[in-house]
Amino acid sequence: MLFTADRTVPGLIVKIGNYPLHHGGVGAIRSLGRLGVPMYAVTEDRWTPAAHSRYLERAFVWPTTGTEEPGRLVEGLLRIGRRIGRPTVLIPTDEEAAVLIAEHQEELADRFLFPRVAPDLPRRLASKQGLHELCVQHGVPSPAAAFPESYAEIEDFAAHARFPVVAKNREAFVRRKRPAVGGTTRIEDAGHLLALAPRWGEQPGVILQEYLPREQAEDWIVHAYFDGSSDPLALFTGVKVRSWPPHAGMTANAYVVDNPELAQLAAQFIKRIGYTGIVDLDLRFDRRDRQYKLLDFNPRMGAQFRLFENESGIDVVRAQHLHLTGRKVPEGEQRAGHRYVVENIDLPALLAYRRSGYTTPHAPARASGTELAWLAADDVKPFFTMMARFVRPGAQHLYRLWRSSRRGSAPAK
Repeated sequence: MLFTADRTVPGLIVKIGNYPLHHGGVGAIRSLGRLGVPMYAVTEDRWTPAAHSRYLERAFVWPTTGTEEPGRLVEGLLRIGRRIGRPTVLIPTDEEAAVLIAEHQEELADRFLFPRVAPDLPRRLASKQGLHELCVQHGVPSPAAAFPESYAEIEDFAAHARFPVVAKNREAFVRRKRPAVGGTTRIEDAGHLLALAPRWGEQPGVILQEYLPREQAEDWIVHAYFDGSSDPLALFTGVKVRSWPPHAGMTANAYVVDNPELAQLAAQFIKRIGYTGIVDLDLRFDRRDRQYKLLDFNPRMGAQFRLFENESGIDVVRAQHLHLTGRKVPEGEQRAGHRYVVENIDLPALLAYRRSGYTTPHAPARASGTELAWLAADDVKPFFTMMARFVRPGAQHLYRLWRSSRRGSAPAK
């Protein structure tokens, strides 16, 4: 590698909510731990796979739900910071953690290092409505969307909408306290919509979004790290080959694919909105109008970030640590053709995609190399811990997701 990390500055994986089988956190622990950076993590319990990585100094067991008062969460982070005892780089793995850090920068700044950003911006970006409004404001294509505030507005939408449509939870934090839908939900017709809507309460926390048919679309991802001037210090593009549930969920298999047009679109948008830090973007290329439509803007590390590394050994987590510790971030071309596989969900995804006949035209015929999400020769315990936790409940969960997708999960994130 062409760089040396500051080993006096640790990293802390921050998560809010209960999702112990998170390969992104394990990837971040390994990425910095292999450089000799001391790593810490917030975990749900001592049996999460992340807690068993050889590169982890200590797991702080702190079960949270996302329904806590922000002050309590901030105090919990500060308590962990005092135990670590030195300035530490924060690495959020979900929108709630990213929003919390941004909105409480002043309280956290004495203990932690993180990109300084407009305090309200991560919440806007994590919000489906906020993101849509920013896309319209800056001329970035996105699916047509409606944000009903009452059942009457849903009835009016149902009378004029073109179906099918997609329903998603609108806001970070609210999705944990009062989720309107269990996940991305495809709604076939007006009757289906009006049958679901009463469950959403007097103020529906949903976005009703244009459905982009998978037969005419392709899913792309952008991962990047932006400095204080909103210039990219590392920027990567790739194509999503499979997800679970099919076409609607977490990346199961993806490739690095050079896409200068997409890279430019992402960099220009982030420059205009003045964002700083790590981003994980999901876009869908609509072959009908030849546009990349922004579906999700995650203002934090994405679970599949280890797909992307440049020739100098830089991924977005390493870029952030180097930048925040005052070190140069080496440039380099991305590893085109490299593949990422999430072992526990890619097999069912493969079977589902083969049954549907869907393929991704831009996926390389042969991978130049493969990064596994869980299994690593130098750090095997997280894989076996994942398998021990996954086999029975995981199989049941995958079955429920499969059944849900058969009933109408949307081919969009």
